[in-house]
Amino acid sequence: MPGGYFVYNGQLFREGKAVISPDNRSFRYGDGLFETMRVVKDNIILKQFHFERLLQGMKLLQFKIPDFFTATHLEADILSLCKKNRLEDALIRLVVFRSDGGLYDMEDMRPNYVIQSIALQKLPHLKEQPTGIVIDVYEDATKACNIFSEIKSNNFLPYLMAALYAKQNKLGDCIVLNQYGRIADATIANVFIVKHDEIFTPPLSEGCVAGVVRRFLLQKLPLQGFNVQERPLTVDDLLYADEIFLTNAVRGIRFVKKFRDKTYTSKLTKSIQQFWLDKQV
Repeated sequence: MPGGYFVYNGQLFREGKAVISPDNRSFRYGDGLFETMRVVKDNIILKQFHFERLLQGMKLLQFKIPDFFTATHLEADILSLCKKNRLEDALIRLVVFRSDGGLYDMEDMRPNYVIQSIALQKLPHLKEQPTGIVIDVYEDATKACNIFSEIKSNNFLPYLMAALYAKQNKLGDCIVLNQYGRIADATIANVFIVKHDEIFTPPLSEGCVAGVVRRFLLQKLPLQGFNVQERPLTVDDLLYADEIFLTNAVRGIRFVKKFRDKTYTSKLTKSIQQFWLDKQV
């Protein structure tokens, strides 16, 4: 459950306080975007990547960004909220949306925002799964490849339905395909495969979200001697892979133990997982 307080446009409110109107554009049209972050002892993990992605996404959606709306301002709001809710290890959800209005009467282009903090220990589904997870493909809807694909949009329907499919079928996660039938990402994670000690992940042009852990690994793993490449991936690539792992800012790196009838090893994935954990200390 969320903490005792949340932030709305810089002010603290008790959880349960109604601050969103029926004319809210995010509610009506999905007009906005969000970030999910992890805070550990006053440290927002990969905060620079999170705030860069958020502000770039806001520019893409043509928000009129006020001078005060900076990474420094948002970080202060997030950390003060965690302090108020007495949380040291927390999931943060920051949602940005345009002011109220109809489809064409966008007179106020400034951002509104809500920040919630949730204790990680209150989310049992986030607990470590040391034996790995089971995944499959969600085939009832695909994700478009366009200029909005890489942002975390409030219009999240294909991912939501894929997550529902995963829950109904007792899966750890589910793969979302792009309009060409290739791998975009998972419901809340980017997808990596390992084949003959080479690591592959789809490029952003394939419709995947520009994940912050994905960005971190693409920058740092080559410096550690890993061979990492971006290239389109198919379902067959998953079946022929030696290992599969998923990356997410809150869950970190999870390895896949099974996809359909294929069982995977995790030797290289575990070393990457340890490298990621070491960087959080």
